[in-house]
Amino acid sequence: MIDGELLMKKQNKSFIYENRSNLILLAIVVVLALILSAKTFEYLQQVTIVTPKTALRSGPGIEYSSKSTLKKEQRVTIIRKKYHWIYIKDANNKFGWIADWSVPKKYRNKISNVSDATIVIDPGHGGADSGALSTTGKMEKTYTLKVARKVVAKLRAKGAKVYMTRDSNKYVGLAARAELSNKVHADAFISFHFDSSPVANDASGVTTYYYHQKLSYRLAKTINSEFNTLSLDNRGIDVGNFQVIRDNEFPAILLEMGYINSDRDFAQIKSNSYQNTISSDVVTGLTKYFEN
Repeated sequence: MIDGELLMKKQNKSFIYENRSNLILLAIVVVLALILSAKTFEYLQQVTIVTPKTALRSGPGIEYSSKSTLKKEQRVTIIRKKYHWIYIKDANNKFGWIADWSVPKKYRNKISNVSDATIVIDPGHGGADSGALSTTGKMEKTYTLKVARKVVAKLRAKGAKVYMTRDSNKYVGLAARAELSNKVHADAFISFHFDSSPVANDASGVTTYYYHQKLSYRLAKTINSEFNTLSLDNRGIDVGNFQVIRDNEFPAILLEMGYINSDRDFAQIKSNSYQNTISSDVVTGLTKYFEN
């Protein structure tokens, strides 16, 4: 009887030890599987730099400081995307933002909402370049900046990333305006102007211009359709050979929002109400453009 009890105790101990060993082995297998899964997931999230080099920046934009430089063929791990920027981890466990145009096209951020868009707003003229004049000598550059600022404020309130070619009364060359758009890979570029006819008080209304049919026609049509309820006649859309849109590699339009040397038009142009309406219409148009 005693021998039988001893045998049962030995068998129980052996069973416990065997189960404990199996549990430990199972735990090791689970941990290794998790590590392997994590490594596999991380590898699948990796992409290769395709440009000769790209800056690893402290934030999502060209205005942020560069922390280091990544070269072609280097692999990085994607963590998240915002605008045309990707937050990544490099092989040295450094974190930062790179431009999405530095990775293969299929990994770039597809913009379907104005809150994720990069937009360049261009207030025409500035500084020594006054632009056209009203019949009382008021300068076009003053009102393009007023309208542009209102548009920028409304776009930023929606979360968009917005650049201005100028934000004060300073001169900016035409080439530099298009270059900014090309540099940031703008989803939309909008240049604001006020028209002028050879003879004062001889013309009236607003016109939307584009240059590149494939790139910019849809943007021009979508924005212009919002101007049908303005207090000035909508003259529609047309092709315009303006450098700021001609040299643009991204969707770009130029808006002539009334004739400044028409007393009737200028009464609207200088009014805060008309400026607010223009800015709201443009933002509404951009919202629809990206949603479609």
